[in-house]
Amino acid sequence: IVSFDSNDTWIFNIVIALVMFGVALGITKEDFKNLLKKPKILLSGLFAQFFIFPLVTFLLIITINPPPSVALGMILIASCPGGNVSIFLTQLSGGNSAFSISLTAFMTLFAGLFTPFCLSFLGNLYEPTSGILKEIQLDHYKLVRLVILTLGVPLIVGMFINHNSKALANKISKILKPISLLIFIGFIIVVVKNNFDVFINYLKYVILIVIIHNLSGMVSGFYFGKLMNLSLPYQKTLAFELAIPNVGLALLLVFAFFNGLGGMALCVGFWAVWNVISGLLLSFYWKKKLKKIINT
Repeated sequence: IVSFDSNDTWIFNIVIALVMFGVALGITKEDFKNLLKKPKILLSGLFAQFFIFPLVTFLLIITINPPPSVALGMILIASCPGGNVSIFLTQLSGGNSAFSISLTAFMTLFAGLFTPFCLSFLGNLYEPTSGILKEIQLDHYKLVRLVILTLGVPLIVGMFINHNSKALANKISKILKPISLLIFIGFIIVVVKNNFDVFINYLKYVILIVIIHNLSGMVSGFYFGKLMNLSLPYQKTLAFELAIPNVGLALLLVFAFFNGLGGMALCVGFWAVWNVISGLLLSFYWKKKLKKIINT
């Protein structure tokens, strides 16, 4: 068990909401309209996020047979929508930024229903994790409410401010984004520090699993986009949307509903670090490859 009390959980909840609010300040209703004009691209993104990655995750769990708590952490990761880091990495790699922003916004709107459903469905479908869900008696209503309050409400409020005053939205965003990010990183550091022995002793059991899982998200997103005949920028975007989920939300759910269950916390915690590393490596690779094409 990883230590994290109820007061910390509520503070962390507010931090995640602030991060989402900062992202929403840069989203407009035009982002939704532009995506709705391209139904094939929208449906490809939604299908990849809501079906392909959860399916790949489930097949991976059956294949490698990880400890039940780690498997539940993998399912939780696959159930979460993309976050602001995926938008940044898409921009860095030469992906389609508008698509990334729009898709993240769409996923966030659906997350209130999808995340609890996917977590419950896949968790109960796999017998070892089904026992954990029954033991903790997961409150689905509370889970839906928390996801909506943490993601949906900040998204709507942020978009409302941006719609009525872009200047104000830009001012708030410039202040809020770095502050909320620093607070988020600070919380991760505090949790690791307070549970350092747990992380050191058991991290070796999840490192390889997380790396393989993260890679499977990148590969499945990229090649599903290719299968749907989407252009390279869209393929890159899907790779990041699947492989770089909203880990902050996942961490919040681990501590709010699973009492800091060790395997879940370790899995999601290492994801928080590794997906940034792998995402940056892939971004720089694509950026370097693009420069070579331009120069030849």
